[in-house]
Amino acid sequence: MRFLAVLAAGLALAVAPVAQANDGFGGLSATGLTFGQTDAIAMEEEDLFISRDQVRVDYVFRNLTDADVTGEVIFPLPPIALSTLMNSEYNLPDDPSRPDLVSFRAVVDGADVPVSIDRIAVIEPMWEEGRPLSEHYDTPGEDVTARLLHYGMPVVPDAEAVLAALEQMDAATLRAMADDGLLEAFNDGPDLTGNDVMPLWSVILRYHWTQTFPAGQPLRVSHSYDNRPPGGIFVWQDPPRAEWLAGLRQQYCIDAATSRGLAKQLAGSEADGMVSGVAWHIAYVLRTANSWAGPIGRFRLTVDKGDEDHTLSLCAEGVKKTGPTTFVVEKRDFTPEADLEILIVAPIND
Repeated sequence: MRFLAVLAAGLALAVAPVAQANDGFGGLSATGLTFGQTDAIAMEEEDLFISRDQVRVDYVFRNLTDADVTGEVIFPLPPIALSTLMNSEYNLPDDPSRPDLVSFRAVVDGADVPVSIDRIAVIEPMWEEGRPLSEHYDTPGEDVTARLLHYGMPVVPDAEAVLAALEQMDAATLRAMADDGLLEAFNDGPDLTGNDVMPLWSVILRYHWTQTFPAGQPLRVSHSYDNRPPGGIFVWQDPPRAEWLAGLRQQYCIDAATSRGLAKQLAGSEADGMVSGVAWHIAYVLRTANSWAGPIGRFRLTVDKGDEDHTLSLCAEGVKKTGPTTFVVEKRDFTPEADLEILIVAPIND
């Protein structure tokens, strides 16, 4: 039996417009192993670790059938918009053109698995408020890779490399790319230059390998990668009377105790009744686990806030503190109904 599996454990673009204000930076969020709906493979265990810097996931899968199941496992990073890279800071490596953007590693039954990496360019759909984060993986947009390669453009999430290539192009080629829906041109004249256009495409990296799930047997699959979430200046008020704080309270389930903790943690920055710090906004798509056969037999989430003077807030039941910086949630027969939204806040001088 063959299938196409999708390891959507990528780093999805931040929810809402990724472009940040001057006091913030864009970044990526994450999700877990999935593929098109199957009744053949059950997820018996998922042990998920999330910190500001890394995501690690250990799975135990079991093939419920009496035949081997083989397919291509795919790990896509969601689209990274060139226009965003050109207009704001972004939490990417110093060399965004490097082949492996997030130091991805896959291990199956204790052995490292060779992973191939593809680069794909897409034109994303128009931004839509409330669009589920999982759609950045499932329906990222129109594939324009071949069209870009036709014009000699590099398919990399590297603003400097793309700008350099555009500056080398003549006006006729730039106009043709604009007419082809790949560029926005800022004037209608015949003398377009690289400074007169904006790329409209986004870049996806897809990691993949061929995997066989042996008949009736468990299979241990692990993967890890660098976490590169968005963040920036965080402003708070205790109690949070300002209307614009309501969204943060709801998104991260900031209760009264956490609000008081934020005010205490950031007290040294108080001005006009507000305190400020630095925040990281980590989003992780849990609902991809629902594509496997049945619920997750045993689920364990560990979140590490990184430092004892950092504050953590997330929407989850049964959170237990297990160490100076670690918090754990455990579930049995777990069917995720919502994705994770994790807030980590630190004093500005950290």
